[in-house]
Amino acid sequence: MPMMTSPRIAVLAVASLVAFAPLGTAQDQPAPASEFETPAMPANPPADWLTYHLIHPGPGPAMPGDPNPIFFWKGRYHLHYIYKNKGFVFAHVSSTDMVHWKWHPTTLTPKTTGHGMFSGTGFLTKEGKPAMIYHGQGSGKNWVAYPQDDNFEKWSKPEAVVALEEDGTPAKARQWDPDCWLNGDTYYALTGGKNPSLMKSADLKTWKALGALLHDAYPENLGVPKGEDISCANFFKIGNKWMLLCISHTLGCRYYLGDFKDEKFLPDFHALMSWNGNNFFAPESVLTPDGRRVMWAWVFKLPFAPTGVQSLPRELSLPDDGVLRIKPLRELEKLRHDEKSTRDLVVKSDAPAVQKDIRGDALELSLSIEPGTAKAFGLEVCCDKDGKNGTPIVIDTANRVLQVGNVKAPFELKAGERAELRVFIDKNLIEVFVNDRQAAVAAGNFIPANQGIQLISTGGDIVVKEFKSWKVKSIYTEG
Repeated sequence: MPMMTSPRIAVLAVASLVAFAPLGTAQDQPAPASEFETPAMPANPPADWLTYHLIHPGPGPAMPGDPNPIFFWKGRYHLHYIYKNKGFVFAHVSSTDMVHWKWHPTTLTPKTTGHGMFSGTGFLTKEGKPAMIYHGQGSGKNWVAYPQDDNFEKWSKPEAVVALEEDGTPAKARQWDPDCWLNGDTYYALTGGKNPSLMKSADLKTWKALGALLHDAYPENLGVPKGEDISCANFFKIGNKWMLLCISHTLGCRYYLGDFKDEKFLPDFHALMSWNGNNFFAPESVLTPDGRRVMWAWVFKLPFAPTGVQSLPRELSLPDDGVLRIKPLRELEKLRHDEKSTRDLVVKSDAPAVQKDIRGDALELSLSIEPGTAKAFGLEVCCDKDGKNGTPIVIDTANRVLQVGNVKAPFELKAGERAELRVFIDKNLIEVFVNDRQAAVAAGNFIPANQGIQLISTGGDIVVKEFKSWKVKSIYTEG
């Protein structure tokens, strides 16, 4: 769907935070689950629907969008995402492995909350109880609600949050995409948009306004101005830094790294995660029980149905060298079957090497390539029977970019470094990870017969030291 119809931008409002009720407190309860829609995959989905990405299946027509509050609770991950069907609502799926998903009744709707459901995040209280903060579409306010059961199907009545100035008057601040986190014994919350506001609380009841989120010492050489839109925000500690994962509605998904000091965020690094159309959007993340930071994003502007898809889950980490690592979720490996492997393939310059034994529209590929003197190298996927009309996946050493389709992301190999590629083909949606330092997503038109793969190089020969492929099982069928 066009970006300007995104639920995160349909309204601009002003941020405050809410008084929280503990899990299990008696509150107004939603109607019985039987009265709510439970999405379900049709018995025979259209041919262009994806195989192992999380999609919204209906039953009715809907605009699926942003991933939103995610929790790990009593052995299951609970993910919410926006979709529009009789108003903006939160779909709810759960999983034990972040790969196979079960839909729950859609109980977070205007009927039960009194407003539409827009961007928000999930967090745990000091007591270790789950809570959700979000923007109420059409309400002009941010809200907090608490699950009232372990299945996250019943929720407390939402409560509006109000940040106060020193004199006790409500702070004048935009109410928009909120996030909340616990730092020591203090809760902090931000409200998104340009020049986001910050507030704090000791008890999730009384909130003190802190003014701007961004530090006065914001560096001028960061490559993005201080006033750039910060929406769909998610703020957390990673490695020895703080990370602000967010979007700009003009730049797409992006992140800052820096320090949280003087009760302000002082970034020292900024990078994009979306390019050429910003179809990688609206990120959300969760910390797993084993300490991994896992993120999703909304992939949209797709030339197939349904129009909104959740990206493959990505593991983020920040080692001592300060360079963010981006890897595909390790649990995706359980979908592999029918492995094929070969070694030491020499690909001559300007002589594509067709891989006759590797075809399909639901594949994972792993390649380790010695680039030699090649100026550009990689592969083309989704090719026709003549090896044409494929989607290029190319490391351009001359221009220092990773190209996937028409998306070009900055990437540079170190001297003597091999290119380690992980490629996920799901119909015509392609996700690529290279050397754990960059990832890119692209999509083209779906042509069922176009399943060919060929290796390519220009400006010099390359050696593919190892090439493995797997067919990938559907996440929507048994076995």
